[in-house]
This record gives sequence, C-alpha cells and structure tokens, in this order.
Amino acid sequence: MDVFESGNQCNQCNRTPSRNNDVIRVNDAIIEEVSMNNRTGYVTIAYGVMGDFRITHINLVVLIVTEDTRIRDKFGRNLSFRNLRKGMIVDAEFSTVMTRSNPPQSNAFRITVVGENEPFNVTVGNVLSVDTTNNFLFTGRVNNINSVMRFVITDATRILDRRGNRISLRNLRPGQTVRVEHATFQTPSIPPQTTAFKVQVI
Repeated sequence: MDVFESGNQCNQCNRTPSRNNDVIRVNDAIIEEVSMNNRTGYVTIAYGVMGDFRITHINLVVLIVTEDTRIRDKFGRNLSFRNLRKGMIVDAEFSTVMTRSNPPQSNAFRITVVGENEPFNVTVGNVLSVDTTNNFLFTGRVNNINSVMRFVITDATRILDRRGNRISLRNLRPGQTVRVEHATFQTPSIPPQTTAFKVQVI
C-alpha cells in the first residue's frame, strides 16, 4: 500500500469510502488493470483513504465482476465489461467480505464510469496576470514573450492554495509561483493556449 501526501499526487484520492452494512462505496477510483478468466471479469481499482495528518493512503482492491454486477456510465446507460479500460475513473460498490490475497478480491455490485484519467503535461511558472472575465490564467517571465502561456480555466479546473485548499481564479495574484497540470495539446497562437486541469500554488 502506497502513501501520498494529500493534494500533491492523486486527484482522485481525497474522499473517504463509506460503508453501509455489507457494502463499501468508493468515489473517483482509478482502474489500474482489467482482465478476464473464463466468464469472470477482474477489475483492479486504486482509491484513497484519508488518514491522520492529511496523509492519503492508496488502497488496491480487485473487483470480481459477474453477470450480476451492474455497470453503467455517469448518465445511467448500461455498459458491458468490455467497455472498461485502464485509466478510467469509476465509482464502485463492493462487498466488505474480501479474500486475504494481496491485493484483496471482493464481489462488485455496481461500477459507474464517471470519467477518464486524461494524460497531461506540467508547467511551473509565475503568474503574470489573471483574466476573470474570460477565465484565463497567464504565466511566464516578465519581458519574455516566448515564456508566456495562456491557460483556459474551466468549471472542471481545480485551483488549490499551498495547503491544498480549493480557491477560485480571482484568488491568484501576479508573482505567485504555480504548478499547472494541463492538456498535452496547445494552440500555435502567441501566447500558446491550452486547458488547465489543476493549478497548485507552490
């Protein structure tokens, strides 16, 4: 079991799983592996459990997928086992009864695909300006136009302060150093533009 500091490495690991009788429910787990043996499917997921001192412990569990397992997308549409892929983000409900293997195995009751774990690039730079009207964040070095990047801030962009707390775009100030996780594609414009997934003040 790996351990990460909360807010630094895993975007999907900040929620504590809930238990209701014999069911464990986890949100925003990441599919690490998908396999099939005879007519039984196996889906390995990673999810976070918040511990003491804001440390997130990363748990692995192998979900046993049978004909009774309900697999759907976030809109409620039915999916099949073959639709599941490594890197998907899922909500899962599974049994509290687990094998003693490492990682443990558990019968899956429900798997809901909520998104994809998109590939991203990382840029570290200083905030030059913030455009709250158009939701743009500009980073780079003063008097060096070639270093300037324009990041599009969407409703899905997570902006965090140094302590990992959520803040808004208007809270960012010129001169602050930020670490930006952003799309791998950028426009050929000057300055180049790309979509920000996460902005962390460092």
